[in-house]
Amino acid sequence: MALEDAKTQVDTAITRKGLKGPSFENTFGGVASFLRRTLTKDLTDADIAVTGVPFDQSVTNRPGTRLGPRAIREASALQSPDAPYGWGYDVMSDFAIADYGDLAFDYADVAAFPAVLEAHIAGILAQDCAAVTLGGDHSITLPILRAHVAKHGPLGLIQFDAHTDSWPDDDPARIDHGTFVYKAVKEGLIDPARSIQIGIRTTNDDPLGIAIIDAPEVHRLGPDLVAARIKEVVGTGPAYLTFDIDALDPAFAPGTGTPVWGGLTSAQAAAILRGIAGVNLVGGDVVEVSPPFDTSGATAIAGAHVAVEILCLWGWTRR
Repeated sequence: MALEDAKTQVDTAITRKGLKGPSFENTFGGVASFLRRTLTKDLTDADIAVTGVPFDQSVTNRPGTRLGPRAIREASALQSPDAPYGWGYDVMSDFAIADYGDLAFDYADVAAFPAVLEAHIAGILAQDCAAVTLGGDHSITLPILRAHVAKHGPLGLIQFDAHTDSWPDDDPARIDHGTFVYKAVKEGLIDPARSIQIGIRTTNDDPLGIAIIDAPEVHRLGPDLVAARIKEVVGTGPAYLTFDIDALDPAFAPGTGTPVWGGLTSAQAAAILRGIAGVNLVGGDVVEVSPPFDTSGATAIAGAHVAVEILCLWGWTRR
């Protein structure tokens, strides 16, 4: 059946009918959308909207993550059209998933950007639709959190990252991918007692009350115990998951702006994400994929897999 479908399917991002079910379009051709989902601005029947935020004007080191959403979409076409492996259900068939396209913004008006992004995500959530975001640098998570908290109240944060991103910054006008957690705590967006950071391997003396499982501890404990600890910390309340691709070791994700050795393997990340099935996830993002430094495409591939796992986590409690 798949072979027969592949002979006739093309550009299913714009030609397919409905928002559910697999697409057997050739991986190497056609209009690129995330997982070949329908590209649409109409979320009337959608359960989840995948949207891109091509912004990288707050990076500390190497730029390029503005190209991340496009690369992640292209890499997602490499995944099997069958049900995601290891989940026991098919999120693409059980839920209506739309590719909502990218955020439109004035690249030269950086100061206005956070409010534009917050309104974009709020518009998705207002349609009783979940939002999964493809970044972009990690500064985008702060306005995304603001939009989610306006709907769900303060959240637990599950953060995969090499950096805590909680360096002090009391200037509301600054936009910085290394301070979004600090501002989220100070604004009351996240509950530190229900928040946890995984994969950390840079120094920050004040964790702001957030639990940390650093990369060496992940290697010692293994994915099962790490997942159990995440679920223990986050509890049953609403949670948001942000995955900075630099949580992975540069051997697995070289295409990022601030790579740090000693990170998670792809296998560890996959096992941990699947191990936290059952958390009350209300949204998520994958950020910091920088294609100019991703010569093999491995980083974008990892980013696409993470985004699929976020979709599956969201759907797990809503099947």
